Parts: sequence; structure tokens; C-alpha cells
Amino acid sequence: MRAETKRGIDARLRRIAGQVGGIQRMLQEDRYCVDILLQIAAARAALDRAGRLLLASHVETCVAAAFASGRPRERKQKMKELLDVLSRLAPAGSG
Repeated sequence: MRAETKRGIDARLRRIAGQVGGIQRMLQEDRYCVDILLQIAAARAALDRAGRLLLASHVETCVAAAFASGRPRERKQKMKELLDVLSRLAPAGSG
């Protein structure tokens, strides 16, 4: 993974950790349920964005390198790995 990508994703995850801490405080303070739910949705969306960035980086580096290697076994393994991770990232009930 490129250092710039790693720093960007790390910064996003730190902000998400702060969001989750804020959600915990909201719960402890008996804040309005809908407000808490909206913050949970925002944290999920932020995690999804971080995941998409990481996936794009993986495709651009690891998967591209496997395909450029000229080794069929390595290409096949990366393709299987990519399909497996994509199936796990798909929202529940979407497939």
C-alpha cells in the first residue's frame, strides 16, 4: 500500500473512532434515539468510504501486480480473493 493512501485511511479511521466515542457518549447521556441512529449511520458511511479507498488501493497495487506478473496461479488467487472480499462488502440482502 502506498504511504499516502495508508496515511489517508489512518486519518479517516481516527475520525471514525472519534465518531464512535461520541455515539457512546450520546447513549450514556440518554440522547434522543433518532439522533444516535443518525450518528451510527454516519459512522457506517464513513467506514464504507474508508473501505472503498482501501479496496481501490488493493486493486491498483496488489491485484495489478498479480496480473502483471504473468503467473496464472497468482492471478487466479488474487481474483478469487477479490471476489470473496467483494461478496463480504456487499450490503446484506443485495445479492
